[in-house]
Amino acid sequence: MANDAVAGNALRVAPAQPEATDDPVRGVLAAFTKDLVKGVDDTLAAFLATEVDSLTEIDAAMGGFAATARDAVLAGGKRVRPTFAYWGWRGVIGGEAAVQDVLPALSALELLHTFALVHDDVMDASDTRRGLPTAHRAAAARHRAAGHAGDPDRYGEAVAVLIGDLCMVWADRLMAHAALPADRLLDVRRCYDQMRVETVAGQFLDILGEHDAANWSVDRALRVARYKTASYTVQRPLLFGACLAGADADGPLIAAYTRYGLAVGEAFQLRDDLLGVYGDPETTGKPAGDDLRTGKPTALLMLARQLADPAQRRALDRAGTVTGDREVARLADLVRDTGAAARVERMISERVTEALSALDTAPIDETARTALTGLATAATARRS
Repeated sequence: MANDAVAGNALRVAPAQPEATDDPVRGVLAAFTKDLVKGVDDTLAAFLATEVDSLTEIDAAMGGFAATARDAVLAGGKRVRPTFAYWGWRGVIGGEAAVQDVLPALSALELLHTFALVHDDVMDASDTRRGLPTAHRAAAARHRAAGHAGDPDRYGEAVAVLIGDLCMVWADRLMAHAALPADRLLDVRRCYDQMRVETVAGQFLDILGEHDAANWSVDRALRVARYKTASYTVQRPLLFGACLAGADADGPLIAAYTRYGLAVGEAFQLRDDLLGVYGDPETTGKPAGDDLRTGKPTALLMLARQLADPAQRRALDRAGTVTGDREVARLADLVRDTGAAARVERMISERVTEALSALDTAPIDETARTALTGLATAATARRS
């Protein structure tokens, strides 16, 4: 029944033709990405409806828990990872193949992303995500409203950990719905597992940096970006898509995807660093200045320390201790005054140039080349 539901929704997605426009990048993205996102959302909704019903049969409370996990998955998001995976697949297989056979695997990446977000929010003690209370805050609020015994915050964190775990299991289960030969699916699984390992490695380094900021550096901050973000946001999804298409693991296309994915992924994280300090909460869905409140040793903050004069460095040492909005705003202005924000903007631009260079000679479907060119810019110039 679940397989039929997923397949039925997948059949709604078919490649469109680029719209006539003076901007070929915009034309390709308008033609393909909207349909892809709808296909991913429909696939997830059909799959999760069956999963929630199954868990509700265990206990009514389990149904509510599963519905919370479902809502975390379906509560918006840009579907960046399935999009990069799709174009990785399309770049190998060309423009004629229908996407329905691989759509469950593409959609599974969004479940993996939800797992990472929910756990990350617990580790960072974040209050909001996509403009809504984070999973652990929402669970704590329900605990208080119900008058349950015990510490509501501890309960909320425990529930959020389980929500993340459930999404990880769901990702594995949905991926198995992909209509691929067994040997191909095994190769895909190897790529997927490597992506998960690298994500955990990057997350650990991210946590370590917050507790060992005195021994951190720009290079280590970029290493976090490489493994926490570049790997599972761009590079590995691209390679995942190529694996879905049966690409030669030692071929030039894989080398180009690797180079492109690392450059765009690092630029994506560098943009996140800037948004974490200067982003509009109405657009990002998260409070501005959280990285300064926690003293998170991002590349932006590490560069600010490196470029600061002695007086500025003393003021920057307060990162992690400021709480008031005015104090955070003054610290953000100080970071900008050091030239760090401008330097990060240049680093983003350099990485986008590197990514586009990687595409220039890659043996890739031309429509996919145009789309990936547009995505390199769109993913790194975003405001949320």
